[in-house]
Amino acid sequence: MEELKLEATKANLDKVLSFIDGHLENNACSMKSQMQIDLAAEEIFVNIAQYSYAPGTGSATIRISVADGSAEITFIDSGIPYDPLAKEDPDITLSSEERQIGGLGIFLIKQYMDDVRYEYSDGQNKLTIVKKLS
Repeated sequence: MEELKLEATKANLDKVLSFIDGHLENNACSMKSQMQIDLAAEEIFVNIAQYSYAPGTGSATIRISVADGSAEITFIDSGIPYDPLAKEDPDITLSSEERQIGGLGIFLIKQYMDDVRYEYSDGQNKLTIVKKLS
């Protein structure tokens, strides 16, 4: 398992994606899977940067493991405890005017990933996504 620790700011998003993509490219990841993982990673990291430590900033750790044809990526922060999986999925049958703001990002992550898990332990939010690479 490889790990990247950095300041949770939007300016560091490219570093996060480069870190993840470097591991995916070395493991025969399909372009479709890589794009879905990148979308999920961007959504998760930007949410950490915007909300986890608001109004201040803090650090985030990204751990990645690629084995047996799957990538497992965990995003860790010590900010405000928040389980994004606890929120009910948005009703996508409603028009954009009728829907409440928010929730589409985690909804897409749940659709694109093969597994999404959240836990709060040791004063840390830990959101893990798993995606088959082929």
